[in-house]
Amino acid sequence: MTPIEALRQHRQLCDELHQCALEENRFLRQQQRPLSAELVQRKGELLKRLDASLADLRTIPAGRLREPEARELLEHTRGRILQILQLDKENEQLLLRFSLSGPKPVAPSVSPSLAMLQKIYSRIS
Repeated sequence: MTPIEALRQHRQLCDELHQCALEENRFLRQQQRPLSAELVQRKGELLKRLDASLADLRTIPAGRLREPEARELLEHTRGRILQILQLDKENEQLLLRFSLSGPKPVAPSVSPSLAMLQKIYSRIS
């Protein structure tokens, strides 16, 4: 794989991650609850692909990244990464808010025994 191809694939993967972050944001705003298992699984798969893509990028010699096409791809990718980070931060805040303000567990109500009620009633009367 040439360095330009590796950069193009990485840019495409960053675009997919951005779409995933947008979907998460939309889900969190509309549903106001933690993410669905499907979204979490999809994000996990994309992150595995990101690890592989980053490993490919590390093999590119620094001199090859000075070519005009490579610079353009890098600039686009950097901008997309900043967008992803901003969305991810917002998603984390939404997720934290919804997980803290979610339904509180209700303690089961305990019915007092007949003996307890009689004892209380005898004190009052």
